[in-house]
Amino acid sequence: MSNIIRLIYIKDNLYSYSMNIANDTPINRIKSIKHFIGLEPNKTGHLEKLVSAFGGLAGIFAITYISQYFLSQQESAWVVASMGATAVLVFAVPHGPLSQPWAVLGGHMVSAVIGVACARWAPDVLIASALAVALAIGAMHYLRCIHPPGGATALTAVIGGPGLHALGFQYVLTPVLMNTAVILLIAFLFNYAFSWRRYPASLAVRPSRKTASHDNQNTELEALDQDDLKAAMQVMNSTIDISGEDLAYIYQLARQNKLSHKINTSELILGNYYSNGLYGADWQVRQIIDMASPMKSPDDLLIYKIVAGYGRRNTGTTSFRNFANWCRYEVLLNENSWQRKEAVKLI
Repeated sequence: MSNIIRLIYIKDNLYSYSMNIANDTPINRIKSIKHFIGLEPNKTGHLEKLVSAFGGLAGIFAITYISQYFLSQQESAWVVASMGATAVLVFAVPHGPLSQPWAVLGGHMVSAVIGVACARWAPDVLIASALAVALAIGAMHYLRCIHPPGGATALTAVIGGPGLHALGFQYVLTPVLMNTAVILLIAFLFNYAFSWRRYPASLAVRPSRKTASHDNQNTELEALDQDDLKAAMQVMNSTIDISGEDLAYIYQLARQNKLSHKINTSELILGNYYSNGLYGADWQVRQIIDMASPMKSPDDLLIYKIVAGYGRRNTGTTSFRNFANWCRYEVLLNENSWQRKEAVKLI
């Protein structure tokens, strides 16, 4: 018996080894390297790339002109450098969270103030440089305006030279605030011509999804893989500051969270309010106005009224099963706003 087991073990190892050799092709090695270094597939068309480039051209041309008006050419180069990074974000990734107006404005302004303060009161340039960037990062975190070029704005105030030091806190207003306002204005005007990439992200035209009133459809989240998500990102034709792999992981966690908080049919109560927990046009709150009591089967019918959101004031009939699949959680009206029942109890 031991000899048979030994033969099976050798056979399995030889099979695994042969499979590893078969998979170790040049193409697979290239794919592994691309995955390791984060080289994502290209998801944008040529038009999107050209629009981003011309947007950066318009933005930096205006910023350079303004900076040279207030500073010498050498000193303005320091200021334009941080704004160049901002231009990449607002024109190449206009819908990224780090590119939105509050991130751009708040990130540059708070970093400029911190940079000037460190330049004036820190005892050494080395300490002032490190302290300025560190404090800027912390402040942007707490103010929810993380904008990577803000670190360069803070650092420039310290190492930008005598001309910038002479400005003192005037540096915050001119050129930083003025440059920030100009690049935000250009980003708004330039991107507005392209409906899919309007800036800020809240202005972008997205197809509406009217799914909230369809009770006969299965409301469980369908299984999606990375290829599905990457294909959707390619259809959007806009650079998004997230990889398909991360998006798939977020989707998986969101699905697990949804399923873990699912309401059972036995928990539905006559007269109570329930929400699907969605956003925008799909959001709804329904009240159960009639139901079979006691419920004999999940396929028994109940009647509901839509009290908020899409289809307000309409009524409908559906099964206990479909209603439980539709709803996300129970809600209560608290000071003119609908809130989760658990959250209201904590107040």
